[in-house]
Amino acid sequence: MQDELLDTTLGRPADITDDQIIEAGKALTKANRNVTGFALRKLTGGGHPKRLKEVWDKHNVTQAVTNAEPVVELPVEVVETLAALTKALVDKVNALAVELNDKAVKTQERRVADVLRAASEQQAQAERELADASLAVDELETMLADEQARVVELAKRLAESQSLNQAQAVELATLRERLEAAEKNAKAANEQHAAEQAKLQQQVAAQKQTAQSIAAERDQLKTELVKVQTKADGAEELRKEERKRAAAELQRTADKLIKLEAEMDNAKREAGSAREQVAQLTGQLTAMKSQVEQLMKAIGN
Repeated sequence: MQDELLDTTLGRPADITDDQIIEAGKALTKANRNVTGFALRKLTGGGHPKRLKEVWDKHNVTQAVTNAEPVVELPVEVVETLAALTKALVDKVNALAVELNDKAVKTQERRVADVLRAASEQQAQAERELADASLAVDELETMLADEQARVVELAKRLAESQSLNQAQAVELATLRERLEAAEKNAKAANEQHAAEQAKLQQQVAAQKQTAQSIAAERDQLKTELVKVQTKADGAEELRKEERKRAAAELQRTADKLIKLEAEMDNAKREAGSAREQVAQLTGQLTAMKSQVEQLMKAIGN
């Protein structure tokens, strides 16, 4: 029967009896499986899982009541002993309750005394704090009066400051107008300056071109100057040679002059006999002096 229930397919009729449900539950229990509504439905092949589970639970309750053993009454001795123990226990409980109540009352009284003492201390502390607070209030009232006077003074200063701010606002507006005019003038001046600067740049460019032309001409003149200097150096060398030759000639002429002067002196001593010779020597001397002067001029040049 168990194997037949486990192998039941879902194609069975939907009208499932309680016995079929109970047999399916027993089969699941023997197979160590949990008995649930869906497990019962799978074995029975139909039915609502909730109804199936209710039928199985009802069966279990019925079985528990049926299998319960009858209760045996207690003996008379046990009943009397239990009654005596119960009375003694009640007496002990009553005594314990009285003791606990007494302790609770005493504890409560002690707590009340502590609370009253703490309240008294708190009251004294509160009175001291109240006195301090009164002093603080007096000080605060004095400070408040001072602050009110200060507020009045500040309000007066604020009014003066507002008047001053209005005057400054008017002055600021005037300054802004002047600033705008100055900016316009500065803009016009900048434009004029830019035009003049452009003109100056053109002039500078022209001057640069002129300077470049002058530089080129200067370079050309330098080249020519080098050539002239070279020629001058050559002429100077030639002139030095001429001076050397003239100096040598002058020296020879001077030697001749000295010699002629010596001869003229001799001739003067021999005046009587050499008049014609003196005249001749005098002419030669004059010619020699003229030649010397010409040489001196040539050397000086």
